[in-house]
Amino acid sequence: VQLQASGGGLVQTGGSLRLSCEASVSRLDNYAVGWFRQAPGKKREGVSCVSGDGRAYYAESAEGRFTISRDHAKNTVYLQMNSLKSEDTAVYYCGVRNVFGAPTMYCPMNGISRTSPESDFGFWGQGTQVTVSS
Repeated sequence: VQLQASGGGLVQTGGSLRLSCEASVSRLDNYAVGWFRQAPGKKREGVSCVSGDGRAYYAESAEGRFTISRDHAKNTVYLQMNSLKSEDTAVYYCGVRNVFGAPTMYCPMNGISRTSPESDFGFWGQGTQVTVSS
């Protein structure tokens, strides 16, 4: 699986962006996909996850403002971000949920904000920069 995140940009506080995570080579249909972000000097943190059967999970910071969805026909997972704040500024990445190195349809049971991106997700592509100006 190879992933490509896109859709980032510069937006003012309160604005919106829609990020896309597109897979090449393989299908994403049955896999859980997560969105993460990393701000300068900070660890990568979980934002949202959508399971293989479409259930969505959010970090507290994203709840009520972000919506994760998937389009099976386009083999793409989206993250709609509304009411953006300056603290949302980061590089955003998408990854496929792994268990012992194998993709799975389940999002982490301990929650996307408590998961370890490095051990629980993989197949990272290059990220997309989101900058929210005040």
